[in-house]
Amino acid sequence: MEKDTGFSHTESLALIESMINKATNRFNEDGFLYLLWGWVVLLCSIAEFILLRIQYEKHYLVWTVTWAAVIFQIFFLRRKRRKERVRTYTDDIVKYVWITFVIIMFLSAVLIGAIQGKEYYKLIDPLFLVIYGMPTFLSGIILRFKPLVWGGIGCWLLSILCTVIPVEFHLLLVAAAMLIAWIIPGYLLRLKFKHMNR
Repeated sequence: MEKDTGFSHTESLALIESMINKATNRFNEDGFLYLLWGWVVLLCSIAEFILLRIQYEKHYLVWTVTWAAVIFQIFFLRRKRRKERVRTYTDDIVKYVWITFVIIMFLSAVLIGAIQGKEYYKLIDPLFLVIYGMPTFLSGIILRFKPLVWGGIGCWLLSILCTVIPVEFHLLLVAAAMLIAWIIPGYLLRLKFKHMNR
């Protein structure tokens, strides 16, 4: 006599498919958010660098653009989650790596903001480069995607370079970090995603 498991035939197949997808770690990363934030931070860095060179007093206002990117990202992720059939363990781990990154960025900005004068400008870009490297490197390891691993290492090397480059050029190092850590890997992720999900 067959035991009643409480699952219909369709539900059982859906559960098996879900388990197989989680086990095989289907590649879901399309690189879009790396590209979004890479371009936003690169353009803001270059814009602030130019505004500082022409001695515009409120040069820091260019970073308000990031709030528009945050709002866009919230809607983008909601829509993406609705369309997703299956989330892999990799998706979940990468999500928590980036949540940790956002928390660390926020706390660092608050703590550095408490420092007054020139010391603030000496610290902010090197510290942010160190922090940018962490989720990029870890995401590369988790996704087994070497361009992100190298991008994370690149951020750390650029943070060290800040010790020998004048403070007024640190924003250009941030822009360079965005190219090697998020923009180039973002385009490569898009290619990999398209290839693996044909």
